[in-house]
Parts: sequence; C-alpha cells; structure tokens
Amino acid sequence: MTTTEPPTRPPQRLLALASWQANKVATLGARLTTRRMQLSARADFAVLAALEEYGALSQADIGRCLGLDRNDVNGILNRLEGSRHVDREVDPADRRRNVISLTPSGGAYLQELQAHTDAVQAALLAGLDPAEQRQLHQLLAKLLDTHPPQSA
Repeated sequence: MTTTEPPTRPPQRLLALASWQANKVATLGARLTTRRMQLSARADFAVLAALEEYGALSQADIGRCLGLDRNDVNGILNRLEGSRHVDREVDPADRRRNVISLTPSGGAYLQELQAHTDAVQAALLAGLDPAEQRQLHQLLAKLLDTHPPQSA
C-alpha cells in the first residue's frame, strides 16, 4: 500500500474559473475583516460611506445603491440612529419617505471604520505591488460596470 500526500491545491478546473477565484478572495477578505470589525460595522461602513458621498438619502435609495434589502437597511439605520451617527427625518415633500443624513458623530465613526478597512485591504493585497493593486481595482471595476447592479 502506498501513501500519497493529500493535495494542497485546488484542481486546475477550479483555478481556471475567475468566479471561483473571486469567491475565494471575497471569503479571505471577509475573514480578515472579521478579525478587525464586527459584522455590523461592515454594514455601518457601507451606509455611512454612501451618506458621506451622496449626501442625505432616502432609506430606499440607500438600499438601492448598496444592493441591500429594505428591512436590512432599516435595522442598520435603527442602530446608527441609536448611536447618533445618522439623523432620520420625514421628507417634507413626501411624508411617506424618511431622509437619512450623516451626523458629525457618524463622520467620526466612518473615519474609525475606514482605518480598519484600510488595514484589511493592505493585508488582503499584500502580495501585489502598488501597480498590480491599481490594475486589480481597475479590472474588477470594469467587470462590475459590465453587469447591472445586483440586489441582496
């Protein structure tokens, strides 16, 4: 009976799939992020970044631009509002809508989360030089631009 070493690499058929590789990189990124931030902080970061970049938004607009379900957005906003990181007000033009805006406390929290996110990105991309990192970002953006946004 011969003993062989178990394989240490995935099969070539999988390695040849960009979707498989992207999924593995996303899983690695999620694990690295979890070491630095709670799961809820990742959602907070996304919402706060959208509010910082686009200004006040409705809850529905936040969900659409981030690809999040409206119930998930409501839970995130409840948490952020409870911590005074966002303000939620009724839209005077349409009383059925809430308009969400970033508070100074939310801006400070976003900067704190950005520091954690930057550290995760540095760890994730450590195997690439700066030019390769830029190229990867450009290629991923190009791929994402060729497909319609996906909801959660």
